[in-house]
Amino acid sequence: MNIQTFDASSKLSIMDIKRVTNFLYEHSGTPRDSKSAIKKSLLYAIKEISGLGGFVFVLEYQNEISGVLVINKTGMNEYIPENILVYLVINEKYSEDGIKERLINYAINYCKGDIALYINKESPELPWFEKKGFKTRNIEMRLTR
Repeated sequence: MNIQTFDASSKLSIMDIKRVTNFLYEHSGTPRDSKSAIKKSLLYAIKEISGLGGFVFVLEYQNEISGVLVINKTGMNEYIPENILVYLVINEKYSEDGIKERLINYAINYCKGDIALYINKESPELPWFEKKGFKTRNIEMRLTR
């Protein structure tokens, strides 16, 4: 199981964008983003839409996606982290295989600068991210229009 890295220089094909979008949508649990929102994060990461880009890390086993991690670059530092972890999604049937651990460790080593993520304060994943070194710093408040 190798991790494939996609960015502005090694883009996902149209078929792969659809495949990864569907994987993220189907395996995200609830609540989850729309397929359109997921696809936008992928297109931003590979610079198919305007922005600074980012990275899509895909781990496959026997031609089946077992995990995906998406990071978008923010273009900022010090006051806002340089990177934001948008999705870290694992196929449940591989949850005991250390895929989540491999993907996050790979992303931490691959990306330059700080990495932020948004996580619900009630999420059962919160302690796992804290063990990886993520710390609660801010509370997001959002005016949605």
